[in-house]
Amino acid sequence: MSHPDIHILDKLKDQPEIALKVLYKQYYNYICSVVYKMIGDSTLAEDIAQEVFVEVWKRRESLDVNLSLRGYLRRVAVNKTLNYIRSQKMNFEDDDALLQVPSTDNSTQKILEAEDLQKVINESINSLPDKCRVVFGLSRFEELSYKEISSELGISIKTVENQISKALKLVRKAVLEYDG
Repeated sequence: MSHPDIHILDKLKDQPEIALKVLYKQYYNYICSVVYKMIGDSTLAEDIAQEVFVEVWKRRESLDVNLSLRGYLRRVAVNKTLNYIRSQKMNFEDDDALLQVPSTDNSTQKILEAEDLQKVINESINSLPDKCRVVFGLSRFEELSYKEISSELGISIKTVENQISKALKLVRKAVLEYDG
């Protein structure tokens, strides 16, 4: 764990208000980004990010972070998001990463084309149906296995496979329609 992380954790016990402000300033946008990638709703992502910091506040006396504060906060954010998803009781059975664009040529034109294509990919991911986007996000952004996703969401592995397949088809279609 880095020295600044250790310092913040110590401050949480001695000067909790100051430490929480530092944590908030340093990690709020990052946490919002993590949550947004999973659920695609910026307002909800901000609400869940707030809950992450409330959780830190509640546990400030006994917070046990082993490797990194950033990793710990990410895990809390992912867990809170999964809890939200579960609470919404999304029925995945009703329905039948980011994909990075490598660029070996650093010319301005190639970079702009890659950025445009990445935008198309991001927009296609954001436009996926909610259930499909959740499963796809857990797989691609959180790097969970199909089995882990199945367990986290209480759905079958076959349903996870179907949702990932559906997401990839829709993203591929958007990429093929892009004529950059």
